[in-house]
Amino acid sequence: MENPVYPAPIHIPYIPELDSLLESSDQEAIINMLDQNGERRTIGSLNWEKEYPYRPLAAVIAAHSGKALYLDFFVRCNYLRAENYEDQSPVSEDSCVEFFVSPTCDSHYWNFEFNCIGTANASHRYERPKPTRLTPEELARIRRFPSCGTRPFCELEGLFTWNLLVVIPLDLINVRFDGQPIEMKGNFYKCASATSAPHYLSWNPIISPTPDFHRPSDFGSIILDV
Repeated sequence: MENPVYPAPIHIPYIPELDSLLESSDQEAIINMLDQNGERRTIGSLNWEKEYPYRPLAAVIAAHSGKALYLDFFVRCNYLRAENYEDQSPVSEDSCVEFFVSPTCDSHYWNFEFNCIGTANASHRYERPKPTRLTPEELARIRRFPSCGTRPFCELEGLFTWNLLVVIPLDLINVRFDGQPIEMKGNFYKCASATSAPHYLSWNPIISPTPDFHRPSDFGSIILDV
C-alpha cells in the first residue's frame, strides 16, 4: 500500500449501563445503546487490492462499561461461510471479524477472532509463532451474540447482512479501569480466507507485502474514555 491514510484514534465511550443489560441478556437493548452512544468505525482498508480486491461492507461499534469491552460488528457480503464450530479452530477461513489489542502499547498483544456464528480463536502473544491460547474457561467468559445463530454451515452465495455482538472482560487482557482514560493500541479486521471471495480488510492500514494481521507496528490508537 502506497501513502496510506491513517484514521483518527478510536475514543471508546464509557457506558456502565451496558453491564445491567448484559446480566439480563438483553441483546437488542445492548445493540440499540451501542448504536445510539457507541463509537462507530469502518473496517475498510483494502491493503492488498491487487491480489484481493473484494471489499465487503464491514464496521464495528464499540463502548466499554469499565468492566468489559462491547463490540458490535456489522457485515454485508456476498459469500457466507461458517464451517468451524469449535473454539480455537481456524475461524479466519470462515466469514470472520477480528480484534487485536495491545493494552500496554508494546510488542505483546491479544488476538480475538470470531466467525459469523460466534466461534472464537483467541490467544496472547509476544510474537506470532508462539501463542498462549486462551483456556476453555477464559473463552467461556467472552459473551457472543451472533445474528446467524450458532450452527455451522457450508458457504452460501447471495447478499447477506449479519452482525456479531462480542463482550470481552477487561481483566481478560489485564486491563483495570479506575476512572482514568486508558490508551491502548490495536486493530479491527474483516477476513474470510477460504471463501470464494477471499479478503483481508482492516481499520488501521497495514504495511506488509502479503496479508498479515499480526503486526503490532500497524496497530492504531484506541482509548477507553471516562
